[in-house]
Amino acid sequence: MKLGSLRSRESRDGVLCVVSRDLKRAVRATGVAPSLREAIESWSVAEPRLREIAQRLENGSVAGEFAVDQKEFHSPLPRAFQWADGSAFLHHVKLVRMARKAEMPPSFYHDPLMYQGGSDDFLAPTDPIPQVDFAHGTDFEGEVAVVTTDVPIGISPEAALKHIALVMVVNDVSLRGLIPEELAKGFGFFQSKPQSAFAPFAVTPDELGSAWRDGRVHLPLNVTFNGGFFGNADAGAMHFHFGQLIAHVARTRTLGAGSIIGSGTVSNEDPSRGSSCLAERRMIEQIGSGEAKTPFMKVGDRVQMEMLNEQGQSLFGAIDQVVEKAKV
Repeated sequence: MKLGSLRSRESRDGVLCVVSRDLKRAVRATGVAPSLREAIESWSVAEPRLREIAQRLENGSVAGEFAVDQKEFHSPLPRAFQWADGSAFLHHVKLVRMARKAEMPPSFYHDPLMYQGGSDDFLAPTDPIPQVDFAHGTDFEGEVAVVTTDVPIGISPEAALKHIALVMVVNDVSLRGLIPEELAKGFGFFQSKPQSAFAPFAVTPDELGSAWRDGRVHLPLNVTFNGGFFGNADAGAMHFHFGQLIAHVARTRTLGAGSIIGSGTVSNEDPSRGSSCLAERRMIEQIGSGEAKTPFMKVGDRVQMEMLNEQGQSLFGAIDQVVEKAKV
């Protein structure tokens, strides 16, 4: 099942829609819940009703269907009560440490890195990325994320997998020039982590077929930068699976329905797969030649992200964003 949220002037949460598997047709599902956020909050009741609509949409027997224009869709959850992002791809973490000439702490292999990001106002998948100052080092980060139902405190990683309702693709925007000073304060990210954007459609794990296993999405994330190939790293290379990330976050707290858990930058050891963020390419340059040459994003730069299934069909729709001078 694929779900999306139409942009709306009346609601910050958008309008809940069921979307066809080929992403060509959709139907409003406000009879089930006004928004996807509200559907997730009553998922045990909403899910079977949404699946019934999805089946009728595929069969051509549902009233009110319309042609999909991805530009009319917001991120599946235009806002959420929780956005916790990890760094589950250890190759990316290793590169960070190598570029700094620092050893990899043993704890990184069994204790996930995670931070709590801002979730009150996500960007739509085709919204511009606002840039206040080029010196801030605007960067994209291609990631995978999941949306949970209510998660109890102290849950095990295996049990946590049962609380995954939806899967999404993310552009987690980072301001690399602000990160060192913030981390040096010992209190984590804030200004360096502005609004993220999500591909327009969220899918239930079963929609991924055999690509969803071991709590991971075993498919490449295609990243294009200014019209050229940038990366197609396999998202299945996560060291920590999503059950482990959820359990880590829920170690001392419950998670409310609609919480979003991110994988961190998709990264592979095979250099032919490219990268999913500019910082990683810069780290590789730093390690190889002693100098990072690739610049961060400037006004007019364009990043696109999309994940295809084994038949070459888009699963989540596309993120397509251009950097724009922020109006301040």
